[in-house]
Amino acid sequence: MAWRSVGANNADLIRQLRDYGVIATDSVANAMLATDRKHYSPRNPYMDAPQPIGGGVTISAPHMHAFALEYLRDQLKPGAHVLDVGSGSGYLTACFYRYVKAKGENANTRIVGIEHQASLVQMSKTNLNADDSSMLESGNMLIVEGDGRKGHPALAPYDAIHVGAAAPDTPTELINQLANGGRLIVPVGPEGGTQYMQQYDKDANGKVQMTRLMGVMYVPLTDLRS
Repeated sequence: MAWRSVGANNADLIRQLRDYGVIATDSVANAMLATDRKHYSPRNPYMDAPQPIGGGVTISAPHMHAFALEYLRDQLKPGAHVLDVGSGSGYLTACFYRYVKAKGENANTRIVGIEHQASLVQMSKTNLNADDSSMLESGNMLIVEGDGRKGHPALAPYDAIHVGAAAPDTPTELINQLANGGRLIVPVGPEGGTQYMQQYDKDANGKVQMTRLMGVMYVPLTDLRS
């Protein structure tokens, strides 16, 4: 199974994810190839399993990041506004940035990572700058400190929203910040209980449809006071 694999390096990890069918498209493979996990995961960066990054937080397994990019790829276009809730060490935020940039430069593009721990906000900025300082310098990407359950209204609506922790129930506030034609993917369910990765699509008229994608196990979506 893909989640038992270990890559010798970043390229080998991505090759294995392609071989297992987790990565289905060249565009997702290229974004992940260009974003070496060694900058974002201090322990076992090429193991396809969650890894600790500090602050009691883990970086998700690479296969979950690949699934996120595949599920959201149609929304990741030049000029898109993308919100990565629980952005942690900054890895998937960087992948979103590179995916969109590869599709074309656009001054209106905004890739936003939101994280509630100040230490992780600073860590992610350090990681992103070690990877390629032009990402944050471009003005197309920003990392903000805040309660991701409330989204980031200042740059809403978003064409794509990814949530890296489990909401206990339907994340209404995030759905409200979704653009018409946009897509949200989020794990939903109680801590320690049955959780599913769910996809919410908002059509051109603002009608929302939910699709259940797969069973998952995530830490709860909280803030520092929860």
